[in-house]
Amino acid sequence: MSTTITSDLLRAKIVATDEVNSAVDEFLRDPTVSLFRFASGHTLDPAAAIKAHEPAARAVDDQDRTEKFRRGMVRTAILLGCTVAP
Repeated sequence: MSTTITSDLLRAKIVATDEVNSAVDEFLRDPTVSLFRFASGHTLDPAAAIKAHEPAARAVDDQDRTEKFRRGMVRTAILLGCTVAP
């Protein structure tokens, strides 16, 4: 079992932009989601990725931030999040 960050998988075309967007949507619907599976079989813990990325964690909790800003911060955290290979 190996780990890598989501952006590396995106750059290598192992995961698609739409899948990253789905992971963002899933987290914004349910901030406790702990497993997101990409079509490649790689998995990510979105809640842990956001928690590990302090700016994203603060943005999610700050209701004065716009939805667009929060979405962008969550996306950044997911792109930097460690995935687990199938």
